[in-house]
Amino acid sequence: MKNSDYSKYTSPFSWRYGSEEMRQIFSEENKYKIWRKIWVELVRAQSKEGLVGKEELEDLEKYQDEIDIERIWEIEKDTSHDVVSAIKEFAEKAKIGGGKIHLGATSMDIVDNADAFRIKQALSLVEKQLKELLKTFSKKIQKYSDFACMGYTHLQAAEPTTLGYRFAFYAQDLLMDLELLEFVKKNLKAKGMKGAVGTSASYVKLLGQKAEEMELEVLGGLGGLEAYEVTSQTSPRKIEVWISDLLASIAQSLNKFAFDLRIMQSSGFGEWQEPFGSKQVGSSAMPFKRNPIKSEQICSLARLVVNLSKTSWDNASLTLLERTLDDSANRRVAIPEMFLATDEILSSTINILTGLTINDKRITNNLNTYWPFSASEVIIIEAVKNGADRQKIHDVLREISMKAWEAIQNGQPNPMKELLINNIEIKKYLKESDLEKLFDAKGHIGNAKEKSLTMVSHIAKLT
Repeated sequence: MKNSDYSKYTSPFSWRYGSEEMRQIFSEENKYKIWRKIWVELVRAQSKEGLVGKEELEDLEKYQDEIDIERIWEIEKDTSHDVVSAIKEFAEKAKIGGGKIHLGATSMDIVDNADAFRIKQALSLVEKQLKELLKTFSKKIQKYSDFACMGYTHLQAAEPTTLGYRFAFYAQDLLMDLELLEFVKKNLKAKGMKGAVGTSASYVKLLGQKAEEMELEVLGGLGGLEAYEVTSQTSPRKIEVWISDLLASIAQSLNKFAFDLRIMQSSGFGEWQEPFGSKQVGSSAMPFKRNPIKSEQICSLARLVVNLSKTSWDNASLTLLERTLDDSANRRVAIPEMFLATDEILSSTINILTGLTINDKRITNNLNTYWPFSASEVIIIEAVKNGADRQKIHDVLREISMKAWEAIQNGQPNPMKELLINNIEIKKYLKESDLEKLFDAKGHIGNAKEKSLTMVSHIAKLT
């Protein structure tokens, strides 16, 4: 934030949230550089058909990278049109070729193609981070694939699972996000050079049947972006609905992980803990606090992303006929901020997961405290198999469970195992050695380990 004017509003995304790389993609400088590139590529293609002279093209190429953004904004105060202002600023420098800038084009031939180019750059960065996060999850899944822990439904102890299997659940969501990202990348196209209402009328007037050839040449200079077959004055806003859905989907996946982490870090569970710096402060009033601030930040930004994503739906639905400006102002905010927020969410999750503290002893203690209740179902089944009356055994287990719950509420260890071993009715059908086996939580995790390791192999293939 050096050399900033602190007396004016500055978006937190310009310094607090998101990476420098993502900020650069959506910077004014990058935008104007791409605009200039499109104009030069357009002139280059038109020069091949004799519409622009060699000296004019060379003049525009010479000044292509000399951009005075302050001057563009100064001109815009009079024109109230950003594209026209940028043309005028370019022409002030390129005095020989300036008269041929934007020949046949409409503003959205420049703006939408540039936006498609920037979105492509931003998606590549998101993809890179998403794959890195999946690899980080893969390491955790593999390490804890058979580490038994208590599973919770309704935030109440349920049955055992493994920590690796729980991590695999988050990773599976992210793999679906990665598949969606590939779909969006595949379908991301540019407007191309199609003029005022998308019919290419101005270019056909200039070049006849070679108008499409010119479009291909211009887009070839933009990294080979493919053009939509049909557009209005703008690119189809449908693609931005898909882009927004993708970013909202990633935000949802990581909101789920971060929210679960907040629960696991809470005093009552105490099983996980996000990294906490040696000089980090949890509370201005309570020095002992170790608040899950990064997880909470992820949830906060995720909420922003999903709400901003609705803007793209509105734009696709409410930009009327061939063009209205209903979408113009909000796209300048919504698209960059969705990407920057998602960028921050991804990088924060990578850092959290890399430095995540797993409190093995607390996990095992919670398992030992609550798993005996879950074992009740297995005990009933085994006792009935050995000749017991199901309802009678159920009543016995209910009474024992109530005594065990009372002991836990009084701060004592769960006595259920001992109560079962010493119960006369239970002894008729199950030996102490049988009960010992039934109380091994690892015997009740199903195929969690195998499924976890299968997820590891899926991640390896896709990343």
